[in-house]
Amino acid sequence: MTEKQCKHIDIENWPRREAYELFRTFGFPYFSITARVDVTVLRAAARRKKTSFTVGLVYILSRAANATPAFRQRMEDDGVVEYDVVHPSITVLADNNQFRFCSLHYAEEFEQFAEKAKTRIEQARIANSVWPEPDRNDFLFMTSLPWIAFTAMVHPAPLDPPDSVPRFAWGKYEEHAGRISMPLNVQVHHALMDGVHVGRYFELVQDLLNTVDRWVA
Repeated sequence: MTEKQCKHIDIENWPRREAYELFRTFGFPYFSITARVDVTVLRAAARRKKTSFTVGLVYILSRAANATPAFRQRMEDDGVVEYDVVHPSITVLADNNQFRFCSLHYAEEFEQFAEKAKTRIEQARIANSVWPEPDRNDFLFMTSLPWIAFTAMVHPAPLDPPDSVPRFAWGKYEEHAGRISMPLNVQVHHALMDGVHVGRYFELVQDLLNTVDRWVA
């Protein structure tokens, strides 16, 4: 993983200063949104090119997050920083039905991301511990529940102090009228973003899902 690089936000002149000051005082400062996304093109591309659907989805979620400044912002030391790049940290199911955390290095080119991700995932699957490395604030926490087409979800998160790392989850995909969709959940800290940011994030994710053939070789 590369060295973390970030810039400090000037809170006094930050357009969302009032919202930040309000929601940072809440005991539970998160909001969580779940919506269905169409994964028809991604699923077809993964089968056709014999690549991992999960790796493709993680890449899309990470690419959309890196393109959205609010998803790169974190609360640190009574202030806010914005990372240049954020990286996905996913859960991997081991043979004993216990999960392992697996951090992946985000790369703008999908082929480069996918090649390294495959190795990291296999290493995590056989790891002896759930903790291969310490958590970092420039992570994006991601998990999947492929057994459930859930309609809502709330993630566990530290509250003292509140954790500001965005959390993502996706569920079982289903086919209707020839299209395949699945639930996607996003949980974020309200001091750093509002519904408009998450709504536009979902739009960007869907656009990337619809245009897979433009960035998959």
